[in-house]
Amino acid sequence: MGAEASDLEWKKGSAELLILSLLEARPRHGYEISKLIELRSRGAVRYHVASLYPLLYRLEKRGWVEGRWVEKSGQRRRRYYRLTSLGRKVLASQRRGWQRFVEAVDRITGRIVEVEHA
Repeated sequence: MGAEASDLEWKKGSAELLILSLLEARPRHGYEISKLIELRSRGAVRYHVASLYPLLYRLEKRGWVEGRWVEKSGQRRRRYYRLTSLGRKVLASQRRGWQRFVEAVDRITGRIVEVEHA
């Protein structure tokens, strides 16, 4: 498995957490979500809008986000997504799980040194 393949797996595994986290502050449209992920990750993580929208639709179907169409003068119509109360609970749970995972990886890779008991 090359670096590109593992990067793809990490992206898949973290996509929901990233999207829900960005929607926590306020409603956003798909293109904005995509650009924020790229910006905040300094280009390390990118989602093409074509792959992002199916994920947003799945999150909406699960009841984690709610989308609505918004028309603004001089702009094209956009679908804005907001986090639902269920989505907030899922986000909290995913954050806890992600934190446990990162800490475990850090222990295994030596970034967190603990006394080993044999």
